[in-house]
Amino acid sequence: MLGLRRDRLLTLLLLGALLAADLYFHLGPRVRRRLRPRERPPGCPCARRAAPSAPRPAARHVPPAEPDGGGPGSKLRALFAHPLYNEPEEPPLLGPEDSLLAGPEALRYYRRKVARWNRRHKIYKEQLNLTSLDPPLQLRLETSWVQFHLGISRHGLYSRSSPVVSKLLHDMRHLPTISADYSQDEKALLGACDCTQIVKPSGVHLKLVLRFSDFGKAMFKPMRQLRDEETPEDFFYFIDFQRHNAEIAAFHLDRILDFRRVPPTVGRLVNVTKEILEVTKNEILQSVFFLSPASNVCFFAKCPYLCKTEYAVCGNPHLLEGSLSAFLPSLNLAPRLSVPSPWIRSYSLAGKEEWEVNPLYCDTVKQVYPHSSSGRLLNIIDMAIFDFLTGNMDRHHYETFSKFGDDGFLIHLDNARGFGRHSHDEISILSPLSQCCR
Repeated sequence: MLGLRRDRLLTLLLLGALLAADLYFHLGPRVRRRLRPRERPPGCPCARRAAPSAPRPAARHVPPAEPDGGGPGSKLRALFAHPLYNEPEEPPLLGPEDSLLAGPEALRYYRRKVARWNRRHKIYKEQLNLTSLDPPLQLRLETSWVQFHLGISRHGLYSRSSPVVSKLLHDMRHLPTISADYSQDEKALLGACDCTQIVKPSGVHLKLVLRFSDFGKAMFKPMRQLRDEETPEDFFYFIDFQRHNAEIAAFHLDRILDFRRVPPTVGRLVNVTKEILEVTKNEILQSVFFLSPASNVCFFAKCPYLCKTEYAVCGNPHLLEGSLSAFLPSLNLAPRLSVPSPWIRSYSLAGKEEWEVNPLYCDTVKQVYPHSSSGRLLNIIDMAIFDFLTGNMDRHHYETFSKFGDDGFLIHLDNARGFGRHSHDEISILSPLSQCCR
């Protein structure tokens, strides 16, 4: 036990030394240069004359107020007003190859999707002899989700000064839903196992795809435990419940660290009756709703995830808290590559992967494409540091946009198993850093 504490102390001292050096040699001079004009004597007439027309660095790229605590006076807004967040943006885009989507092609694709949805919705209403006075949906270029998709570049999912993020968070939190359905992976697995063999929830998160009145989509992950409920010490990481608020916190941490690789995520109270049951066309999803003995409206997932009512999620009596994560562009428009992480963990009770027993494991990784000749390994190390700060041990795969090649950034998806134990630092998450930067 003493050895483990000594290793942990040495690791923390190393990280502290690196941070101090970065602050002293890199960030410190930048801050001093930014603050230098303010150090002029107050009686200097030149400074007084120049002040009204001089740009104020701290106000150039401050993100607008956000609906989830980012309003005036919030700590989050004050943080983004700091000079460190007002450095010049990443290098300007050089051409179409630096943007993920080609605007005209993407808009044509989305218009076809909207037209197809209108046709199917009309047929669905006719089959049920339902009348609707709602006009057909129209694709609007100015909608936040369209602008979010068009703004994705090789530098990140959104730019540092993007006003679209705040608008997208607001829309996901307030726009009415027009459809609800299982996610594609759940649809593919329905009926693939015997529900009678399910004896515990196995940590898999019940999630739904919600579509809003502006035709945007988000992944809904409902609240399944109290906010302050921590992961028990005896739980393996792969059977832990996933936390909706971990997804929200991970988005904000990713933005604070200036990675901008987590899709915008916000919390919302969803009326499971009006905003899910009454708008879904999926008969399987409709069939799993029931009324609990406490008169709360509940639902659960079909096999192979959570087959039993004791693992359902319930409103109070209709309202259910959850997280909403913005969808990325369709794979038809922007193919993504899913790659097993070289530092994947053993999803068994006793097994260990090679990296867990071989301190020289990274030497082997460096010889294998694409880690041998690109920035991919550095991006993996960035992701490991992010996962260490969130406590996420469940990073078995990572995804990149195919268009940006081997040097494209890694998308930080699926962060719901983070923030499980606030008092525990899992040093093994930093193995890519400790093994590759010796």
